[in-house]
Amino acid sequence: MKTYAAGMRWGEGPRWQRGALWLSDTQGGKLWTDHDGPWRGIPLDAVPNGLWFLPDGRLVGAMMHERRIGVWTGERFATYADLSAVATGPLGDMVGDPHGNLYVDDVGFAAHAGEPPRPGRLVRVAADGSVGVATEDVEFPNGLAFVDEGRTLLVAETARQRLTAFTVADDGALTDRRTYADLARLVGGDARPDGIWATRDGVWVATTTGHTVALVRENELVTSVDTGALLPIACCGDGGNRLFVTLADAQGLPLGEALAAKAVRTTVALLQTTKAGNAG
Repeated sequence: MKTYAAGMRWGEGPRWQRGALWLSDTQGGKLWTDHDGPWRGIPLDAVPNGLWFLPDGRLVGAMMHERRIGVWTGERFATYADLSAVATGPLGDMVGDPHGNLYVDDVGFAAHAGEPPRPGRLVRVAADGSVGVATEDVEFPNGLAFVDEGRTLLVAETARQRLTAFTVADDGALTDRRTYADLARLVGGDARPDGIWATRDGVWVATTTGHTVALVRENELVTSVDTGALLPIACCGDGGNRLFVTLADAQGLPLGEALAAKAVRTTVALLQTTKAGNAG
C-alpha cells in the first residue's frame, strides 16, 4: 500500500467522486477532501459519519450526534432529512441506491459516552424525503453496501463480527435476514468489521482490530491484505483498480485508550488491485 493522504484522527466514510476523495474525520471534527486541489480538512461545527453522493451529485452525510442527514452546501451540512422521530442513538455509515433512497445506521447507543450496548436499527430515507425503520435488532451496525444489483443490502455488524445480508423489498423494507460472511471464521478472531465496499469480485471489508483488509464473497474469503500494526477503518474504490483504505495508528496503545487520549492518527492508503471496481 502507498500513502495517499494523511492528517486525520479517525477517517470514516471515504467516497470517491469525480476524481476527488472525501471522508469524515469523526474524532477531528473535519470534512477532508482534495476536491479543490490540495488535501485539506474543513472544520465543522457538526460532524458527519457516513457519507454518500446522491444521484444529482450532492454530498450527504449522516450527522453523527444530531439524528439527521445533512447535505453539503460548501460550508456546512444543512438539513436534508430529520431522523429524530426514528433514531435512538448516534448515526453511523450510509449508502444509497441509484433512485436516491438512503440507508443509514442507527447505532443505538453512544459507546463514547459509556452507554451500555443495545441493538441498533437501519433507517431508510426515501427519495421523496419520507423516513422509516427498515429493520431492527442489528448489533453495532457499521459499513453498508448493496450487492446483487441492489437486490441485497449488506451491513457490517461489528459486535457480531460478521456481514449480515437482507433482501431489499419493493417498498424498501429489509427482509430475509441471513449471515453473508462470518469474519471471525474467515479472517480471524480479532476481525471486527467497520467500513465495507462492494465490487464485482466481492466485498472489501476493513476489519479494524483484525489488522486486515479482506475481500469476501458469501461465506468465502477471496483474498486479504495484512495492514501490520495499523487498523483498517473503512475503504472505497474509485471505479477502477484502486482501493482507498483509511488506516489508524493507535501509537501502540489499546484502541479505546488511544481514542480517549486523542492519540490516534489516520492515513489514507492506496491499494492497487484488479478487484477494486464498483459493484455491477
